[in-house]
Amino acid sequence: MSDATKSTGDDTSSRPAAAPPRRGPGGGGGPFGGPGLPAEKSADFRGSALRLLGTLRPDRVGLIGVLVLGVVSVILSVLGPKVLGEATNVIFAGVIGKGLPDGLSKQQVVDGLVKDGDTARADMIRGLDVVPGQGIDFSALQLVLGIVLALYVLSSVFGWLQSYVLNGIIQRTVYRLREQIEQKIHRLPLSYFDKQPRGELLSRVTNDIDNISQTLSQTISQAITSLLTVVGVVVMMFVISPWLALIALVTIPLTLVVTTLIAKRSQKLFVAQWKHTGELNAQIEEGYSGHALVKVFGRHKEVEQRFGEKNEELFKASFGAQFVSGIIMPAMMFIGNLVYVAIAVVGGLLVANGSMRLGDVQAFIQYARQFTQPLSQLGSMVNVLQSGVASAERVFELLDADEQSPDPATPERPAGRGGRLAFERVDFDYVPDKPLIRDLTLVAEPGQTIAIVGPTGAGKTTLVNLIMRFYEPQSGRITLDGADIAAMSRADLRSRTGMVLQDTWLFAGTIRDNIAYGRPGASEEEILDAAQASFVDRFVHSLPEGYDTVLDDEASNISAGEKQLLTIARAFLARPSVLILDEATSSVDTRTELLVQRAMAELRRDRTSFVIAHRLSTIRDADLILVMEKGSIVEQGTHAQLLEQGGAYARLYQAQFAAPVDESQDEPMPDAGQGALVGAAVGAPASLGTESGAIPLGGPGAEGAPVASSALGAPVVPPAATEAEPPSPSRPGAEGGQDSTRS
Repeated sequence: MSDATKSTGDDTSSRPAAAPPRRGPGGGGGPFGGPGLPAEKSADFRGSALRLLGTLRPDRVGLIGVLVLGVVSVILSVLGPKVLGEATNVIFAGVIGKGLPDGLSKQQVVDGLVKDGDTARADMIRGLDVVPGQGIDFSALQLVLGIVLALYVLSSVFGWLQSYVLNGIIQRTVYRLREQIEQKIHRLPLSYFDKQPRGELLSRVTNDIDNISQTLSQTISQAITSLLTVVGVVVMMFVISPWLALIALVTIPLTLVVTTLIAKRSQKLFVAQWKHTGELNAQIEEGYSGHALVKVFGRHKEVEQRFGEKNEELFKASFGAQFVSGIIMPAMMFIGNLVYVAIAVVGGLLVANGSMRLGDVQAFIQYARQFTQPLSQLGSMVNVLQSGVASAERVFELLDADEQSPDPATPERPAGRGGRLAFERVDFDYVPDKPLIRDLTLVAEPGQTIAIVGPTGAGKTTLVNLIMRFYEPQSGRITLDGADIAAMSRADLRSRTGMVLQDTWLFAGTIRDNIAYGRPGASEEEILDAAQASFVDRFVHSLPEGYDTVLDDEASNISAGEKQLLTIARAFLARPSVLILDEATSSVDTRTELLVQRAMAELRRDRTSFVIAHRLSTIRDADLILVMEKGSIVEQGTHAQLLEQGGAYARLYQAQFAAPVDESQDEPMPDAGQGALVGAAVGAPASLGTESGAIPLGGPGAEGAPVASSALGAPVVPPAATEAEPPSPSRPGAEGGQDSTRS
């Protein structure tokens, strides 16, 4: 069932211990509890980084193109300094040649200097391509500069093409990741969402995915360019001067040592940063979704305090991560500057003794800059990469979560759509060694109404979860029209089942679209018929835009009762054979409540219905009433039979309608273990074992005294001892959960 993603919440005490303690209405750690501090150590940095790169595999052809474009761009860029050095040589040779005697050859000038004892100047001129008496050759200079310009322009063009192709690859990769997460979410069991704060899950889907996108964009292109540049520059440096090249290579081990030491510390902080981000999102989401409740109870100071604590934790983790990783770039620059100074000094000495030309020294210094700059960039990438890998770990953790059992390869299909639902010796527990339902046998015949009553936390929603296959029983089976629901596909099962809960779920869209959500592809006539059957048509015509009225995210432009009528219309359109109804309407006015009750009664006509009851006055005419406590059925029968027995149901009924409650008679319900149902089927008398003996259980058809109209479309009257029925206590959220009308 697509819009029912969570249980209605009345049996949270029986849920697995792994669930976050005391989760608030928004699903996160609100003012009354929250998730604990995260682990601050990366689970597997190398493995997660390789897996992140593996997400690019579908675009490997494009990656090869990116690599080729990068190689061409780097080669053209690396050739630039060498060619530009020739321009320096042309200028320097022209300046030196202009000052030499005209008419002499270069060798004659050198011999004359040696004869005069000026060997240093003679060595320098010997290494130059100089013509005595001739100035700068501007034609040669123009040619060299033209070549340099062409090299850099072409390098930029190929670099732009590389970025363009790579950006497309990254965006497609992130697109696939989002799709995988969306598909994964629909394969996760309900228990996963019971354990995860909603804001934390949203943070993984949005913040972490965006961070992965930024990491891939910043690191892949830069890594390819930097590594290719380092290789190309090293080759050119050895071509120019092997000795200077060895001096430049000293930076590599220094860079590795510094980067490794800093990265070990900063990675832990980046993992903590993104986990604290998720916690803060959960806190914000809960605080905003429960804003009205916080105001009512005056807990805004406490909410602000908890927000401040989460914000402080995120600040410390973020500041620490950025500060520690930020040391890398200055350290790389310092090492680069030391090497730069060493090359300049040694290069000057080599020019002075004629071992190198000035242009080659200039080119080598540029290469040294190009060599240290990529190393610095690679070092600065560490913090970005660590942040991205930390986000990737969180996303992969979601993608690797245990999924619900797959549908059978050849699923069963019920012979018809009668709606006969049977529990056959079903055992279930949320937590091992903590029994919740034991040996439950129950049959709901087509068209019957089964009411489920009990205090909050009794386990009423557990039966709903089992019917919808949100959870699987440990033993026994549940059948729908003769087919084992475990052997059916979930889509088929939930297409035959509808839910209407008191906490409605409507999406941003028109009223027509919200009704049509119950059955995609429904015709306009079918939508209108469902609206009329559920009395939606009555209030829609009072709206300016009618069925085209657009509801906002909270559907705040219609009343609570009108929202519930819309969900009933959605269920009408779905045409389910089995209904699960939460009949509480305490938050609506009397007139709208009557409309909701009439709509529910009409919806239940000729359908098997399970009613989660809050006010016992509304279930007098149920064919069978199940009384639950601590996850077990302690009584079952019709309204009249259960009152006559004077047991748990009678005490619940008197607690709601009798005059002052005598606390001395407020005995606890029978122990859950005493009330284990061992084989009562609707339509056939059975018995419920207790310490005092067997309690007879009746089938459908027991008569009650009709006086007033009930939500089930039948008369209702309080016990004879009471003259008037007091209003039912408002218990918002007692069975709260996501509303849905179909799977």
